[in-house]
Amino acid sequence: MKKAIFPGSFDPITNGHYDIIKRSVSLFDKIIVAIGVNAEKKYMFSLEERKRFIEEAFKEEPKVKVITYSGLTIDLCKKENAEFILRGLRNPADFEFEKAIAHTNRSLSKIETVFLLTAAGTSFISSSIVRDVLRNGGDISTLVPEAVYKKVK
Repeated sequence: MKKAIFPGSFDPITNGHYDIIKRSVSLFDKIIVAIGVNAEKKYMFSLEERKRFIEEAFKEEPKVKVITYSGLTIDLCKKENAEFILRGLRNPADFEFEKAIAHTNRSLSKIETVFLLTAAGTSFISSSIVRDVLRNGGDISTLVPEAVYKKVK
């Protein structure tokens, strides 16, 4: 069984994340969306809310499982018997950052990182942009899955 971990903070999940997960379903038998816990980071949405958003967005997709974790992603991969880490790339800066992490992960384990390019229509979206639009009273309906939009509108 080919399992991939898609790690992130997902604060909140965006249509870019959604697109990557949706497109990866045909590549893997199981996608584990893993929400990382970082006690030093201040989040807009609680861990429970972020988990609910993703579960609601993928409630019709049995291949997608949502969990939370802390620690190294490669340790989570070993625990979940996942052979792959899934990452989305929006731009060259993402690639350079993600490439360094992928090389480190591969040097510490046998886990491969699989990169998917974001769709052209979602490549500009980031969770920080969504949070900024929200803080300033803007409309996020085209930036996030309906599960998020319904909660914050």
